[in-house]
Amino acid sequence: MIQMAMANSGSSAASQAGQDQPDRSKWLLDCPEPPSPWHELKRQVKGSFLTKAKRFKSLQKQPLPKRILSILQAIFPIFGWCRNYKLTMFKNDLMAGLTLASLCIPQSIGYATLAKLDPQYGLYTSVVPPLIYALMGTSREIAIGPVAVVSLLISSMLQKLIDPETDPLGYKKLVLTTTFFAGIFQASFGLFRLGFLVDFLSHAAIVGFMGGAAIVIGLQQLKGLLGITNFTTNTDIVSVLRAVWRSCQQQWSPHTFILGCSFLSFILITRFIGKKYKKLFWLPAIAPLIAVVVSTLMVFLTKADEHGVKTVKHIKGGLNPISIHDLDFNTPHLGQIAKIGLIIAIVALTEAIAVGRSFAGIKGYRLDGNKEMVAIGFMNVLGSFTSCYAATGSFSRTAVNFAAGCETAMSNIVMAVTVFVALECLTRLLYYTPIAILASIILSALPGLININEAIHIWKVDKFDFLALIGAFFGVLFASVEIGLLVAVVISFAKIILISIRPGIETLGRMPGTDTFADTNQYPMTVKTPGVLIFRVKSALLCFANASSIEERIMGWVDEEEEEENTKINGKRKILFVILDMSNLINVDTSGITALVELNNKLIQTGVELVIVNPKWQVIHKLNQAKFVSRIGGKVYLTIGEALDACFGLKV
Repeated sequence: MIQMAMANSGSSAASQAGQDQPDRSKWLLDCPEPPSPWHELKRQVKGSFLTKAKRFKSLQKQPLPKRILSILQAIFPIFGWCRNYKLTMFKNDLMAGLTLASLCIPQSIGYATLAKLDPQYGLYTSVVPPLIYALMGTSREIAIGPVAVVSLLISSMLQKLIDPETDPLGYKKLVLTTTFFAGIFQASFGLFRLGFLVDFLSHAAIVGFMGGAAIVIGLQQLKGLLGITNFTTNTDIVSVLRAVWRSCQQQWSPHTFILGCSFLSFILITRFIGKKYKKLFWLPAIAPLIAVVVSTLMVFLTKADEHGVKTVKHIKGGLNPISIHDLDFNTPHLGQIAKIGLIIAIVALTEAIAVGRSFAGIKGYRLDGNKEMVAIGFMNVLGSFTSCYAATGSFSRTAVNFAAGCETAMSNIVMAVTVFVALECLTRLLYYTPIAILASIILSALPGLININEAIHIWKVDKFDFLALIGAFFGVLFASVEIGLLVAVVISFAKIILISIRPGIETLGRMPGTDTFADTNQYPMTVKTPGVLIFRVKSALLCFANASSIEERIMGWVDEEEEEENTKINGKRKILFVILDMSNLINVDTSGITALVELNNKLIQTGVELVIVNPKWQVIHKLNQAKFVSRIGGKVYLTIGEALDACFGLKV
């Protein structure tokens, strides 16, 4: 009965198969030769130059003033939005900028100490980079300045080259040179459209890295919170906890600890109030500044610095000094500095673009990724010339900027001007600021870096992504920052490779009442065609890594099918055809072709014919070149339905 059904279904389509299928198969077999990788690269470069040439020609047709304005707008987006700028917008930006500055000033001082630099360098980094970004950046909300993670990266990696305690000048030169390299890399990514390099750090890896870095930063702040003098330079959790334990047994300052914990509690309470009552968004923003002012007054009035409470002491005021002469390209550590600059460039860009895109999505406008990279790169290059270390977009300050109602990047300009005024007039007043307060300000900013809900979400959605998250988290926590990043990148690459070459095979059946063929495991209602096994390769590549496995699995299924449903019916083989759907395959190498040849030979020995369906351009070209199509008698078809009609038509 099965054979009769096969014969009937085949005979009804035999004439159609005989007339239409050969012509349709020719579409696949006679397609032109695909372009080589060199031609593809050449076409992309040519297309890019043609697009720019068209823009240049359109510019030439415009009057000179309009032409100059168009060029300026392309390089400096501020010339675009400032034409429609209104007084009401400036009022909102002024309020946002002042609120931002009240948070930025104490945070910048704290992050500079985290980077093992003098406090003024954090303030310098909040003046020049925001001004450059306001001219060149495309985000309206992002707040530019020093951030905790980049500060930790700088201190943890550069102090292995030069000790900031014994040679602060040499260390400062290394920091500025690293910032210069980071800016060069960032600008290059944007100019040459290499933004995909930033994506090597997946979202899951960044979540894990940020969480681990937050804990490491928090543990490092115990030095300031406890008033410890001697502390480890290592960043792993074991070394830090051991150093804290030893110091607590010997000498620590209870007054410093009480002071720091009191103001840390104050900042966290104001943050809770700000989240609960949205109209009081300004309260957690100015809380760090209030903490600095009040604690400084307390230390000054009570002379607590004479009783073991350590203070900031001298902060150099005035405009950013020029530091071009401090860039050191003759150092023996230049190669390591360039490597560190690349790591900082990628991490800083990842954070800035993620922050910018999230708030741009809320406001409903598009962020130009390449322009962002160029803007951040140039601001860091110019920042290295003006005593600034690596700056990027801060999520916490950007959230404050957004909540304060900022309209444009003018809020960054207002913030930079306010910080400059503070540098000119207020640095002397910070002499008695306790270091414990700076530690508490940094600690208060860390909960925002630990995203437990996102980690749970990643676990539910993709276990492999969660593995990258855990690898980055524990790598940072128990080894070092660079080890954590390396583990995250390796796991992300491993995931890409495994997904691309995993020897995935699925059996297909016809969906009832349709001409659609789907995975029989995913859709149990699918109907198998008698006498035919239909497989689909799930990998993007058929190559040396998976070809043998795929061949063995197909032969295993064929043998299993034969054994389960009797090896013969009326003296004839149960399985007549194996149809291999190649619609997922992007490319095939010589090992893959060899495996296909061996598969075909084994099937022929068992009386089964191999049929190929829907191979992609590169795949069919290579199969033709290897004479494989002729080996299988030209049985190559566009769809599975056509393959079934043609095969049964031939048998009938």
